[in-house]
Amino acid sequence: MTQITKHFFGEHQGQEVSLYTLTNKNGLRLCVTDYGCIITQLWVPDRNGELADIVLGFDELASYQAGHPFFGAIAGRCANRIGGGRFSLKGQEYQLACNEAPTGQHLHGGVRGFDKYVWRSEVDGDGILFSRVSADGEEGYPGELWVTHRIALTDDNRLVFDYSAHSDRTTVVNLTNHSYYNLSGQRQDICQHQLQINADFITPTDPATSLPTGEVLSVAGSAFDFRQATCLGEAMARRPDRDFDINYVLRRDSESLRFAAEVTEPNSGRVMRVLTNQPGVQLYNGFKLSNKHWEGKGGEIYRAFAGFCLEAQAFPDSIHQPHFCDVVLQPGETYQHRTEHHFSVIDGQE
Repeated sequence: MTQITKHFFGEHQGQEVSLYTLTNKNGLRLCVTDYGCIITQLWVPDRNGELADIVLGFDELASYQAGHPFFGAIAGRCANRIGGGRFSLKGQEYQLACNEAPTGQHLHGGVRGFDKYVWRSEVDGDGILFSRVSADGEEGYPGELWVTHRIALTDDNRLVFDYSAHSDRTTVVNLTNHSYYNLSGQRQDICQHQLQINADFITPTDPATSLPTGEVLSVAGSAFDFRQATCLGEAMARRPDRDFDINYVLRRDSESLRFAAEVTEPNSGRVMRVLTNQPGVQLYNGFKLSNKHWEGKGGEIYRAFAGFCLEAQAFPDSIHQPHFCDVVLQPGETYQHRTEHHFSVIDGQE
């Protein structure tokens, strides 16, 4: 059974912030805080049993409070981008903050999204159950939204994310976790990682706005083709700026949890397999990390390609693309999202 301890992590706007440490029977260790449901550490063994922390982040709460590129945090009320921060529901127009400075779009819930609140928290079996009520009008979104987010670490080496929400008014909901992974244990950049994504199509974006064009294009013959395990660095070399920030349309199958992606780091032997009930996964390779100075854990400087994100979610800007996904939540309905990360190792020589 997973062992869980709770520690004082600091204060935020007069509220006490806690850090939970979860350790399973195999020694995997997860640290998560009730400030933004942020995963601060994730210690996973390599093929020799040596543990290393495979997520980017900070040692102190103050660094998260000072602002960061969503290291380990929940993104919501609506993850990813909403074009112009505008949408219409039931004949009423809503204007949200356009908080992504380079593009002028609404990003990951706005100026103070779900990542910048202290959530109620309690131990729940092999996980932590976080909850909060997002007020009607918070960041411009309609409806009072009751949200729960459970993060668990199981004895069979699964990191499990469960999200649930319901609202008293018609609103927009799309939640995800925004961890940056580096399966080498942050000993090198991510270019040697082998990536497979279970998708034949992407939703391409306009470079000027970072918004989907509305098209659904095949990955065949492009740098975006990860249908077979592909060296991430080799794929990046096919992009003019070595950049990846793109939504993949996951293949549909009969399983409630579909295989989304698998990542292998050949030197350590660590493998992360992602399953989800969501229709898409956003691949981001951290190419913008060098735009600012990020001093991470132990004084490590996080530069471009220090980590990658695989964000299981609905497609970006779906509220403006009816053929994408339904991100509208009606009163009486329940939003349910489950994503699992399975950790293992492969045999081989260092």
